[in-house]
This record gives sequence, C-alpha cells and structure tokens, in this order.
Amino acid sequence: MWFKNLLLYRLHGNQELSQEALEEALQAHKATPLGNADARRLGWTAPAGRAGHGQLLHDVQGQRLISALRQERLLPASVVKEEVDEQVAEIEAAEGRKVSRKEKAALKEQVTEALLPQAFVRSQKVDVWWDTRHQLIGVNVSSRTRAEDILDLLRETLGSLQVTPLAANTLPLRAMTTWLNDASTRPHDMQLGDQVELKAKGDDSVLRARQVDLDSDDIQQLLASDRQASKLALGIEGRLSFVLHEDLALKGLRFSDALIEEADNADDADDVLVRLETDFILMAQALAEDTERLLAWLDGEATPSSLDT
Repeated sequence: MWFKNLLLYRLHGNQELSQEALEEALQAHKATPLGNADARRLGWTAPAGRAGHGQLLHDVQGQRLISALRQERLLPASVVKEEVDEQVAEIEAAEGRKVSRKEKAALKEQVTEALLPQAFVRSQKVDVWWDTRHQLIGVNVSSRTRAEDILDLLRETLGSLQVTPLAANTLPLRAMTTWLNDASTRPHDMQLGDQVELKAKGDDSVLRARQVDLDSDDIQQLLASDRQASKLALGIEGRLSFVLHEDLALKGLRFSDALIEEADNADDADDVLVRLETDFILMAQALAEDTERLLAWLDGEATPSSLDT
C-alpha cells in the first residue's frame, strides 16, 4: 500500500473527530455501484478491500488512512458520434430536411443516455493519508484535479474542511535551480538523483533528461542559458527518493529497502489488516518526518494568505 505519489495539503482549523464519528461519517458516503444512468460516482471504500470487512478507517497512533473509490463509465465520443450521425442521416432522408444543431444536441443526449448502461466501468482507488498530529493531508494521486475531487468528497463528508496546498517560503523552482547550479547550497542530507526537467524563461520549451549526471557540464551549460529546474529527482539517504515538482508535489516515490524490510520483518501473523496497518504506520511516520525535512530545505512553510472553504 506504499504511496507512489503525494500531493500535500495543510489542514486549518480544528478537525477533532473521534474514530467512531469519522467512521460513521464515511459510512454515510460509502461508495455504491453505479446506476445505469450514472456516468461517474465517488465514495469511500475499505482501504484493505474485501479483506477489510467494510472498515473504512484505519487509525494508528494518530495517523489515519482512508480510501476513495472513483467509478466512471467509459463511453467513447466516437461511438456516440457514429450513432448520432446515423440517426441524423435517417431523419434527413425520411423527412427531406436538414437536422438543426439544437436537434443534434438533443439526439446526442438521448444517445448518451441510451448507451451508458452498456459502457464499461473503470474504477480507481485513491488512498488518503491524514496526519492528525501535524495537521497534514496527503493524497496518493499525480493530478491536482483528482486530488481536489477527493478533498471535495471529504469536505462533503465532514460538513466543512479548510485546506490549502502545502507551500514553502522558497519556491521549489528557485531552490531546485540553485541546488543544481551550486552543489555547496545543497542540504547535507540531500541526495541528488538522475532526472531533471528544465524550463526556459519566457517560453514553453521544456527539456527533460533521465539517467544523467546532473552535475555534468552539459546540465550546467543549460542552466547558464537561463533555464530553471521545474522537476528534480532527489533522495534522503536511508529513507526515500522522489521527483520534486515546482508545485511541491512528490511523484515517483520510492521507499528505502531498509524501510520495506522493516515492514516485511514485522510479526503480522499473516493477518491482512495487521500487515496493512504495519506498512501504513511505517510509511506515514517516514512521510511526516521527511515532509518537515523538505520544508526545512525550502526555508520553512509559507503561511497562506487565504483559505479554501
């Protein structure tokens, strides 16, 4: 259950819900199968799947794990268009007239409604880490839009939720560029990876490099041509590695072998739920500590000027 990506949010206000109250609130917004007329649906599901016996919340030492299930029907636009075109052709041939744009729009709605029950359903489970001690929420997705959908569901579930994307005093774009330019500015506990994305100022050109020596003359020459690092592979020795993005997203998370081995060596008596919670608490503790470390690299956390409601 180790996260692959992490979009971090600062929780504002006091969201002190007991485990029982939160479990009850989650159950009220539990995921249910899509109806025939439903294009998509979002609700809470058991993080452990069927082995979870319907348990929607895992709370271990103040670290909470919940999971959302996103379901959507896949109805290709080309299929809808083909059916609409056929019906339009039949009407025009039978009635000897052109079908108006308004009629075509109405036909499209009818065709979509008729075909939806036959469409395949795609499901995606999204895990959410809620650190009640540090007032952090982390969503295991790579898309901000998808993360906001999950936060909207959590907001609806709780009645209110004030969160803002985690922000630092020094912009990651500036810090990453500085770290690449001057090795002496890198924190002592930072490991430089082998991936980078460089953006040119004033235009949309982007250069991506993988499996390269980021201290090479080639990279330095690109930086000297007024490019900035918008993505940079970094690591913390013995902890984890990731690609830091300019919006402070962490993607391509890879936890250290030592941490994985610690989880593997834990006595879980082959209990799926115990193993899930063991993996989760080790991951959550590492993420909490390393989030603080990352913010320290970026000169501390910025205070948001406004809050989401």
